[in-house]
Amino acid sequence: MITTQSFPIEKEIKNRSITVSQHVVEIVSDSGEGAQKAGQSFGSISAKMGNGVWTVEIIPAEIQPPARSRAGASGIRIRIGSEKVTNMGDHANLVVALNEQVLYGRIAQDAYTKDTVILLENKWALKNKEEYTTALADFNAKGFKVIEIPMEAECMKYVSDAKKGKNMWVLGMLCEIYNRDITKAEDQIREVFKKKSEKVFEDNVNLLHGGYNWAKENLDLNFEIPPPENAGDQIVMNGNEAMAMGVMAAGIEVCAMYPITPATSISHKLAECFENAGGIVHQAEDEIAAIGFAIGSSYAGKTALTVTSGPGLALKTEFIGLAVMAEVPLVIIDVQRGGPSTGLPTKVEQGDLLAALYGEAGDAPKIIIAPSTIEECFHFVIKARKLAEQFRSPVFILSDTNLATGVSPFPRPKINVESFASPIDQSTWDKNVSPFDWDPKTGISKRPIPGQKDGMYTLTGLAHDEDSKVAYEPEINQKSSEARSRKIAAVLQTLKPPVVNGDESGDLLLVGWGSTKGAIEEAVATARKSGVKVSSLHLHFLSPMEPGLEDIFKKFKKVKTVELNYSDTIGDPLITKKSRRYAQLAWLLRAHTLVDVDCYSNVFGQPINPSKVLDMIKEKLK
Repeated sequence: MITTQSFPIEKEIKNRSITVSQHVVEIVSDSGEGAQKAGQSFGSISAKMGNGVWTVEIIPAEIQPPARSRAGASGIRIRIGSEKVTNMGDHANLVVALNEQVLYGRIAQDAYTKDTVILLENKWALKNKEEYTTALADFNAKGFKVIEIPMEAECMKYVSDAKKGKNMWVLGMLCEIYNRDITKAEDQIREVFKKKSEKVFEDNVNLLHGGYNWAKENLDLNFEIPPPENAGDQIVMNGNEAMAMGVMAAGIEVCAMYPITPATSISHKLAECFENAGGIVHQAEDEIAAIGFAIGSSYAGKTALTVTSGPGLALKTEFIGLAVMAEVPLVIIDVQRGGPSTGLPTKVEQGDLLAALYGEAGDAPKIIIAPSTIEECFHFVIKARKLAEQFRSPVFILSDTNLATGVSPFPRPKINVESFASPIDQSTWDKNVSPFDWDPKTGISKRPIPGQKDGMYTLTGLAHDEDSKVAYEPEINQKSSEARSRKIAAVLQTLKPPVVNGDESGDLLLVGWGSTKGAIEEAVATARKSGVKVSSLHLHFLSPMEPGLEDIFKKFKKVKTVELNYSDTIGDPLITKKSRRYAQLAWLLRAHTLVDVDCYSNVFGQPINPSKVLDMIKEKLK
């Protein structure tokens, strides 16, 4: 793992490439200028060359904010390394900016530091002279190294509208600076514009070479980031694409959804190829109809999937309760974003844990798992489908915006027929077996499938007995509730205690879940090198909680969660230890283990970076 450190970015010897173990690059612009497309392409090219890569999209909350606005910065961060990269890193080494104002939004988020190199579009020196000149003086005062570049003028040599091609020119420039394979870059452009005309492809390739050649002739910046040895056969995709591929690898045949940021691209990817695997994507008229369609499809025999984010989850809660009560297998992917209400549609947060666990009326136990890497986004869909069928239960997969849009390579999964769903059972049903013949030990019952001879029964969301007959007797409702809850205890019996990253005892244990894993473990590695007795633990099962936590926690003097959801800070007005509201996982762990678990969290809408976690470790243990 790459540890937090600084790397030189100024060339010491002219016309000589500097070898570094990692760099963080950003492209920032106004919305609609293609910065994300250029950055994701740059990341994909680097990953295909064998480098470790992690990308984070920078997306404003508004769909089309005003041009040249500080709050409207749109773009992408790409971290490239000689080893596996698991998070966005700390301060950027090099930034390409299509105007000077958008840089201020990133400066406010502490994205840059002294000696960050800024490659700045210089057309604004004439169009907005006063603002541009003032900004340049400000950047120089902050210690940034600004290099003005005639991007638009250069692009006009190849296309009539530079706005529709500047991103590919920038891609070419970055490919030269970082010694990227230009042939792989051409292949990437072919993939990006595969639905466009040959003329569009040729124009963009010309722009790519234009930026590459200009940088070669005019810039004294060149870095070599060697790939790791024996990386093996890797594939490159973002978390939502990995989820979509996981759906097909799991043998799921129906995805019912309603478009919602940042989850929609799962269905986009499925729509491209799901039909080839025998599946369909059903875009319903709203979130409620989408989950209703999925439950109906699952009831018919094969576990279906619905995809959503926070506001959609709120609308789906009554139907989730139906799936729990009727014990219909169902996979629910929730790509979390900032809340509450419509909140921060394009920003990351881990705010849906308690909603997924407790959002329905009454007691509605269900299984909740959370991937921590893009590779796990693929494998956890297969896991979720198997759990849903084995335990006859809805299964949540809690992803988030950081995983959804981040691009990273991982080993190519091997096709395994055991991952596929079994054929629908159409054998004759035993008349002596009830449709809810709850096992007294596990709460699990075999499920009759529509079409099975003698397997007909009435499905209901009302309280019911073993025969699915509506029943309001106190003992029946108690018994059925016990059975549904016991299934979660049965899942627990299949789990192993989580593995501690670092020593199994010490001064501080950090506990995380979801996409924070990379930043936490990088910070812990750095702290441990300086002698700090800190370890970390990452949870993948959140319902049921993984076993052995209390015993693990007792071996550390302090336990603290690291999360991307809200918690109060002791010392703020009216906030004391008694009045404090904890981060969501911390709240659950305190109840589950009766250990005084502390928390470090924020809702800035940004992925957490290693240096912030490292600062917290030092503060906690000083």
